[in-house]
Amino acid sequence: MPQHSIHAMTAAAAALCLTAFGTTPGSAASSPASSPAVSPASSPAPLPGQPTPAAPSRFVPGPCPKPPEPIEALSDARCGFLEVPENRSRPGGRTIKLAVAVIPAVNPAKPPQDPVVFMAGGPGADTYDDIPFLVDSGLNKDRELIIMAQRGNLYSRPNLSCPEIDRFNAQAVGLRYGAQPAQQLMLKAVKECRDRLVAEGIDLSAYNTTENAADFADLRKALKLRQWNVYGYSYGSNLALTYLRLHPEGIRAFAIDSITPPRDVTLPWTWGSTAEGIRNIFEACAAEPACKDRYPDLPRTLTEQVRKLEAQPLTLDVVPPSGGKPVKVVLDGGALLDLIVAFNPRPKDLPAALDELAEGNPERFAKARAAGSVQNVGAFAHGLTESVVCGEWAPGYSEPDVLNAGRKAFPGWPDTVLAQVPQLPFQYPACRIWNVPDRAAVQRVATVSSVPALVISGTFDVKTGASWARDVARNLTRSTSVLVPGIGHWVVPQSPCAQSVLASFFARPTAPDTRCVDDLKPGPFTIIPK
Repeated sequence: MPQHSIHAMTAAAAALCLTAFGTTPGSAASSPASSPAVSPASSPAPLPGQPTPAAPSRFVPGPCPKPPEPIEALSDARCGFLEVPENRSRPGGRTIKLAVAVIPAVNPAKPPQDPVVFMAGGPGADTYDDIPFLVDSGLNKDRELIIMAQRGNLYSRPNLSCPEIDRFNAQAVGLRYGAQPAQQLMLKAVKECRDRLVAEGIDLSAYNTTENAADFADLRKALKLRQWNVYGYSYGSNLALTYLRLHPEGIRAFAIDSITPPRDVTLPWTWGSTAEGIRNIFEACAAEPACKDRYPDLPRTLTEQVRKLEAQPLTLDVVPPSGGKPVKVVLDGGALLDLIVAFNPRPKDLPAALDELAEGNPERFAKARAAGSVQNVGAFAHGLTESVVCGEWAPGYSEPDVLNAGRKAFPGWPDTVLAQVPQLPFQYPACRIWNVPDRAAVQRVATVSSVPALVISGTFDVKTGASWARDVARNLTRSTSVLVPGIGHWVVPQSPCAQSVLASFFARPTAPDTRCVDDLKPGPFTIIPK
């Protein structure tokens, strides 16, 4: 596992991770860098009285971003911006700039192989922060890797970051998770961010998955690539499926990881994924003799601790894992569940952490909660999160629907816990403030395709339940599905086997080698002495 934390991705700092990242091989133009700034052929001038068409998209070379922690792969990358219309439905509007990096192959194949384009999670996550994971996973071993920060994300212009929400998230660790004080402060932060972005002239309705997909279609053309391979995870799988549906041309092979299906994703949907992932972790423990003997009834233990903490929250002074002064932490039932969904602690440590908590030692969870007091302010594009969630995932449902889905997933749990979707609390009142158009009808559509596809899921995924991949795969008629035991959200960086399968798929899209999956079992759980 690379020594980088797999970051939480949502408005509350972790959602679907909530929660993507052409020329004939051998031809002179097979490398994006072989072409200077490229733009499509000019459109004919409009007739009198017709609206002015949106400016054509074009790639403009420029320097690579310089993250606070240097990324080695950027040292010899070719970078620049893709200039695209902010809103393609409003001709004559302004353009925005999306940061692009083309990372060279470590061992370039001869003739050159079609590159891989990556679609990151979130929505709103820093795409460039994912580069070390991708490189360590071998994505650029023998072909170029193309990275583009989605519209609104860090290094793109404008950047829809919300420092107001980051500061709220830091403060929220000292508040009850789903209670009124936290809601009031979050909604205040959401309003302040929205007001600021709108005052800057940003069209929040344009930051959606349809426009996102069109950006990637324009990128392939602007780089003069005849075809490429696609890899997206979490929200990036949602984006990739939308891209495949709307812009299928030029896609040689299509891989998605930790699936967020566009047709199904709603706020109530989240509860089923959470319950499935937790159930799979607990069943894996029950199938391991040492774990079963040491932690004999984890479902009961979790339910008891959620109820107990929701009735009597713990208030502690805790030093964050990164060090520094102690911070006030409130650990209630909602916070406990939210930490589990954020994979903090990791699944292999979850039984031990719950047992310790039941024995009166909340240290693991309290430390994990305290980690949220240290925010990378401005790195996460909460504005893109809100526009996607409020336009595509929230419509058609309500707070009672969320509560009912929670009751179905976790019978007997307190309503105060089940009223808030894990990782996305208070989203309906937030969406009333964000106020973007309902896009459910155009987004909640199945993707049907015969492009060779690879669908990867992990059994321990509590953000995007593995079972949701089945319906997606059925509609991808030339697809191969891989279920990796014992792995949580974003499988490939955590599984050498998944990395091997992905490489095999890009080499032979219709006949990938999946044999390594056959003998996989979840790794051992942490066993603490009695």
